[in-house]
Amino acid sequence: MKKRFLFLLLILISVAGQAQQSTRKVYTQTPPYSEVTRQFRLLDSASDDGSLFDIGKADGGETLYLYLLTKNGCSNLFTAQSQAKKMPVLFIINAIHPGEPDGVDASLELVNTLQKPGALPDNLLIAIVPVFNVDGALNRSGTSRANQNGPEEYGFRGNSLNLDLNRDFVKTDAQVTQNLQRIFQLLQPDVFVDTHVSNGADYQHTMTLIATQKDKLHPLPSKLMTETLLPGLYTGMKTKGWPMCPYVDTRGETPETGIAGFLETPRYSTGYAALFNTIGFVTETHMWKPYNDRVWATYDLLVCFVDMMKQHGEKIKSARLKANEEVKTQTTFTLSWELDTTSFTNILFMGYEARHKTSTITGQPRLYYDRSAPYTKEIPYYNSYRAKTQVEKPYAYMVPQQYKDVIMRLQLNGVAMKQLLRDTVITAETYYISSLQTVKNPYESHYMHYGTQVRRVMQQIPVNAGDWLIVCNQATNRYIVETLEPQGGDSFFAWNFFDGILQQKEGFSDYIFEEKAAEMLAADPKLKAELEAERARDPKFAADHWAQLNFIYQRSVYKEKTHNLYPVLRVLQPAPMPVKN
Repeated sequence: MKKRFLFLLLILISVAGQAQQSTRKVYTQTPPYSEVTRQFRLLDSASDDGSLFDIGKADGGETLYLYLLTKNGCSNLFTAQSQAKKMPVLFIINAIHPGEPDGVDASLELVNTLQKPGALPDNLLIAIVPVFNVDGALNRSGTSRANQNGPEEYGFRGNSLNLDLNRDFVKTDAQVTQNLQRIFQLLQPDVFVDTHVSNGADYQHTMTLIATQKDKLHPLPSKLMTETLLPGLYTGMKTKGWPMCPYVDTRGETPETGIAGFLETPRYSTGYAALFNTIGFVTETHMWKPYNDRVWATYDLLVCFVDMMKQHGEKIKSARLKANEEVKTQTTFTLSWELDTTSFTNILFMGYEARHKTSTITGQPRLYYDRSAPYTKEIPYYNSYRAKTQVEKPYAYMVPQQYKDVIMRLQLNGVAMKQLLRDTVITAETYYISSLQTVKNPYESHYMHYGTQVRRVMQQIPVNAGDWLIVCNQATNRYIVETLEPQGGDSFFAWNFFDGILQQKEGFSDYIFEEKAAEMLAADPKLKAELEAERARDPKFAADHWAQLNFIYQRSVYKEKTHNLYPVLRVLQPAPMPVKN
C-alpha cells in the first residue's frame, strides 16, 4: 500500500511538473558557440548585475568566457575575487563534453531568470563558464553520439588536441584547463556544478546526480552536503516534476543489482574541486530523453542550486573555510579508495523492466528495457568507500627546479613555494620505485602508471640553488600530497611527469665486466652466496650468462644510484634552509 501511494504521488508530481513545462520554450536545437557568446554579451549589456569576461584562450585559439552574476555586478576579476571572499560562490561549467549541451541552454535560461527584478539573491556570486570545451563545441555535427536523443546538432567530446577535458584536471595538459583553474583558484568556489548527459541503463528519471564522494570529502563540507544540500536538491526536483536518483552506475547488468556511488578522482572536475574542499556535483540527464526535457530538468536543478545557496550558502562557505584550516594541520592523507560492498542503503528507483531477446543482427541474446513495463521500487545504493592507501605527510617536499611542468601546475593551484638561495645538502626520505605497471595503450595522451610500489631510504641528498621547498602547512595540502606522492592514482608520477628516472642510462659490456665481477665475488662471500642461491632457485637464470653478470652489476658500486630514484624529496623534520622570502 505504501509503495502504491508513493507511485501515485510521483505521478501527480510529474503531471504538475509537465503542466509547468508546457508553457516553456521548446528546445530541439542548441546554438553554436558564436551565438552562445552573442547571447551572453546581450545579457551583459542588459543588466548591471551580470558581466562577461575573457579569461584566456582555448587550445584552438578561440576565447574562453566567464559570466559573473551578483548584485551590482563585478567591474573586473579583482573585484570578483574580493567579493568571492565575502560571499558564497556557486561555480557552473557547461559543455566540458560539447555533445552534452543541456547546461548551455539551461544556463542561458537561468541568467535570463535571475536578471529579472528581484530574482537574484542578495548575497551570492554565481560564476558560469557558458562553454568550457570551446574547441569541441566548434566541431559540430549530428552524428557523433549514436545513443543520444537530440539536439539536432552538437559539438564533439574531444578538444582540438583530442583530449577529454573531464580527464584533464589534475594533469592539466590543455591550455583551456589551465585558464579554468586560474579562475577556480581566484574565486575559491564553495559549490561547483558540472553539467553532463549520461549513458548507460534506461530508466524513467530524466535527471540523475553525482555528488562528491562523501567519504573522501572533508568531514565538515561532507556533513553539510549529505544532511542539507542533497536532501534539499532531491526535494526541490521532485516538487518541480523531476524526481531524481543518484547517477546510475550499475554493479551488475541492470539497476536492480544495485548502483555504486561514483568515485571521482582528481582527474575529473569534481575530484579536482574536492582537493580544495569544494563540494562538487555533476548533473547527468538521461541521453534518450527528449532534448527539451533534458534542458528544462537541468535548468530546474540549477535553480535548486541557487535556492540552496541562498538558504545555506553562508554555512557552506564557513564549513569550507574551516576545512581549509584543518587541512593545514592534517597529518594523514588517503591516496586511493575502495568500495565498501558490505554497506548500502535502499533508494527509490523508477526504472523499466530489463528483458532479453534474440538480436536480429547477431542472433545472440541481447538486453533491452521494456518501456511498456515501468516500475518504482527500492534498490540498493552502495555509497561508502574505505581508505585503501594512506600516507603521512612530510614536513616539506623538495621539488628540483628542472621539473618545470610540475612546478607550473603547483603554482597554478595556489601552492606556496620558496626557492633555495644556494646549493646545500639535506637529509631527506627518498623513494625508489620498486615496481609499477603501465597501460599498454595511451590514455588521454599518457601511458599511465598504476600499482606503484616504493622503497623508502633516508639519505643525504645534494640540492641546488633554485630548487623549490614546499612546506606542508597549507590549505592546499591535499592537492600537494595527492600529486607528489607517486603511489597516488592521479599523481604527477602516474601521469608520466617523472618518467626519465625509470630508464637506466649506464650499463656494462659483459666481456669487460667479467673480470670485475669475478673480483667482486672473490672479495664478497655474501654476494657469492646470493648468486649461488639464485642459480639454485631459478634454472633459467642459471643458464643465462648475461643475467648472472647483471645480478652482480645491480649490486655493485657501478650501478647508478639515481635509477628509479623519485626526484621529489620528503623532508621529515624542520631544518634551517637558505630560501628566498
